[in-house]
Amino acid sequence: MMDREERNLRRSPFVIHDRTLNEYLQGIACRLAGEHCPDVRVHVVNTPLFNANMAPNGMMQVWSGLLLRMENEAQVAAVIGHEIGHVTAKHTVAALSKQQITQIGLVGASILSPQVAKYGDVLGASAGLLFLKFGRDDELQADALGFKYSLAVGYDVRESPKVFNTLGRLSAASGARIPEWQSTHPDPGNRVQRAEQRLATVPTADLAATKVNREAYLRLLDGMVFGENPRLGYFRGGRFLHPDLRFELTFPAGWKTANMPDVVVAQSADGGAQLQLGPGKGTPTEALQQFLGQQGINVRQRGQTTINGIAAVMASFDATTEQGGLSGTAASLQHQGVTYLIVGLSATQVWAQHGPPMETAIRSFKALTDPSLLNVQPAKVQLVTLTEVMTGQTFAQRYPSSIAAEQVYIINGIEAATSLPRGMVVKRVVGGLPN
Repeated sequence: MMDREERNLRRSPFVIHDRTLNEYLQGIACRLAGEHCPDVRVHVVNTPLFNANMAPNGMMQVWSGLLLRMENEAQVAAVIGHEIGHVTAKHTVAALSKQQITQIGLVGASILSPQVAKYGDVLGASAGLLFLKFGRDDELQADALGFKYSLAVGYDVRESPKVFNTLGRLSAASGARIPEWQSTHPDPGNRVQRAEQRLATVPTADLAATKVNREAYLRLLDGMVFGENPRLGYFRGGRFLHPDLRFELTFPAGWKTANMPDVVVAQSADGGAQLQLGPGKGTPTEALQQFLGQQGINVRQRGQTTINGIAAVMASFDATTEQGGLSGTAASLQHQGVTYLIVGLSATQVWAQHGPPMETAIRSFKALTDPSLLNVQPAKVQLVTLTEVMTGQTFAQRYPSSIAAEQVYIINGIEAATSLPRGMVVKRVVGGLPN
């Protein structure tokens, strides 16, 4: 039975509702999980991050940014097997025992805003329940279990080291720390070495009939959104634009921002304040009351107002939590038939600093009317079947992409000098937001 978290995820526009793709991935998970197949449910989340995770309840999220950088089914199986390994080894339960709810959320307190609490880790605040962090030993054990599960059901485990190699290349290309999948864990280079050591223990005869399933897998990616889908909202600096819902809001300058499946969140540079924009239930008055009615909130002032010609209700409040006092401003309004709740919160002692820019941000909500911003389209993967032999560099030149050549090499698992045979299917990326 689905819990509330999974029901909400299924309704999210960020989830890719592609039956063929989902059944394909579910099939991989079931083969790897064996008798535990009924307990595993796979969902594909439309986000550019190279990530996958699995909760103790068996709900697995595989992010499109990871799928688009995998070259074949065997590589995807290595990732899914790794996540199943965390659950079978009970790493998720151990991690949850270390991450109590009171440690997750806004300025050390989660009672006021479950959405911000859940996505706190995206902004560097703390870990969310669906983005559990595991230690080095847990990661290495999950790698080994994923390898074991893949080999047992006939996948070519020679593809496993390539997953970590891709992760390392992404890190090097970004010029920063490993940005996504298992980022706090063993270095990708070390994991490549360990995967190769495991391979050395497998008799060559056991690898002869294993499957890779490259072309069938790549066909599933044709036309998939690459990177952020601007139709679901995108940022230009601190300005958040949502073409489908036809609104915009400008966050305070210098704040970290993230557009997540059910909320847009921002955090001040010092971590002392956060602002969120999300859907509200019922009318604006009902949505605001539902928020203000939570335990611990004391309303200072409440009333009706107008925000750029849109009728709204707004309130200021204080709250007492186990971690200390909070102060905030909340507003709710309805636009294009959708109710929104916008909440700004900070520790009370820094409210004088953060309160005014948050109220300015809340009052920046307005209709998006610029046709050039309303009509933006996402970048998409396009498959090319080579008609002749060429190098990776020649491919990048002959079939231009809207991403850098180095990124084209990474998503195809090749180098500039790699010789690509005639008939090979290769990925490129076309379209997307103008620079």
